[in-house]
Amino acid sequence: MIVVVGLGVKKGDLTEAGKTAVIEGAKKGVVLCRTQKTDSYENLRALGVEHVCLDYVYEKSRNFNTLTDNLAKEVLSHGEEVVYCVDGAAAEDNSVKKLRKKTRGKMQIVGGVSKVSTLIEGAGLDGCAYTALSAYELFDRVKDGLTLPLIVYDIDDKGFAGDVKLALAELFGDEIPVRFFDGQTSKKMPLYEMDRQPSYDYRTAIVVDRVELLEKRRFSVYDLKEIIERLRRPDGCPWDRVQTPESIKMNVIEEAYELVDAIDLDDDEKILEEVGDLLMQVVFHAVMKEEQSAFTLTDITSVVCDKLIFRHTHVFGKDKASDEAGALNVWEQNKMKEKGQDTFAKAVNDVPKAFPAALRAQKVGKRAAKAGLDFADERQAAEQLQREIAEFFEAVENRDEQAMEKEMGDVLFAAVSVARKAGVDAEKALKESVDRFAKRFTLAEGYAIADGKDVTALSEAEWDDYYRRAKAALKGE
Repeated sequence: MIVVVGLGVKKGDLTEAGKTAVIEGAKKGVVLCRTQKTDSYENLRALGVEHVCLDYVYEKSRNFNTLTDNLAKEVLSHGEEVVYCVDGAAAEDNSVKKLRKKTRGKMQIVGGVSKVSTLIEGAGLDGCAYTALSAYELFDRVKDGLTLPLIVYDIDDKGFAGDVKLALAELFGDEIPVRFFDGQTSKKMPLYEMDRQPSYDYRTAIVVDRVELLEKRRFSVYDLKEIIERLRRPDGCPWDRVQTPESIKMNVIEEAYELVDAIDLDDDEKILEEVGDLLMQVVFHAVMKEEQSAFTLTDITSVVCDKLIFRHTHVFGKDKASDEAGALNVWEQNKMKEKGQDTFAKAVNDVPKAFPAALRAQKVGKRAAKAGLDFADERQAAEQLQREIAEFFEAVENRDEQAMEKEMGDVLFAAVSVARKAGVDAEKALKESVDRFAKRFTLAEGYAIADGKDVTALSEAEWDDYYRRAKAALKGE
């Protein structure tokens, strides 16, 4: 049985249970100590039992990430009768956490005075709610988000302190105030100064206290949610508090199109702004639905994560996909299962009616094609387009306005089918064609005005000449 004993923080912290475990363990097996470079090591040395310090493991470990794994392996290499002594409370130590996984919890823990409790006392934190973790755990935990107050200990190296600073700055900004503890004293400083101190050792830690919303410089999605909730309160913003999902539904579409424009411009600053505006719409709808007890923001993220895992069985499951087409095929099959689409008609009718017409036509055609209803190739699709154009002009000749509208719809749908069979995104192609026309028209009109012409009086041939000149001038774009 591996027994882990917490030596505490300073001399005199070792409990009676800890002393007994060390003395009895020395009789049956080996006593190991994580390091002798701590004040609490004196508690083990004073017992006078034979023991081995594992400081050499630190020296042979390539980096901080491999240290805890190497310590755990070293402890396990000494057999089953081992007493492993660590500073602080045993459960706080990362190598002990690693051991717990490797032994599947089959080990005994004898606690000790906690490093964290000592820091809390020194920091004078109000209340019992806080997050405390070793700096060695920080980089795995930071992706999940961290809440304040936050205690980070084991910052035992200057370079490591720099890594900790960068990780925390990403979440909270590098100017957030922290309290820096060196084992003897504490001092307040902005986060960016925490890796500029004269010395670091196993006692070095920082405490980041809670920051009020209006004092923050970095915000999380939950800060955004808090702001919208504040705007929706009776004493909040008169406009925000009366909105409903129906009243702002078109804002989502507008923000999405503004984001597309920013992407087309390849303007990162504008993309950043527009992604934020789109995210605000998502959170706004989440807050309104939470007010109605329909669902929460966490429900939204849970649903989308479940969906991604379920549809990517070629990544998270047993399906295989060697290329983009294979991956898309797995995705579509899983999507149909997820939505209970046991017929292709259900999949066709599931395409949102609010989509832009060309985009919807493309998706409807694609889903119908999976059932086998499709053209052989783009040439066959183009032949159908010609037939639809002929039918349109037949309606024109008959001056049948209802038929004209219907037949023009068929022409446009057929044109989208040609694009789809050729592998062209019809929505994107049409958008870019409109953009080109607008540029050419602007330049052509400019040429005419420069020649002193009244553009409304230009002949067809003159307009054609100016347009061709503009097209030639913009050819390289």
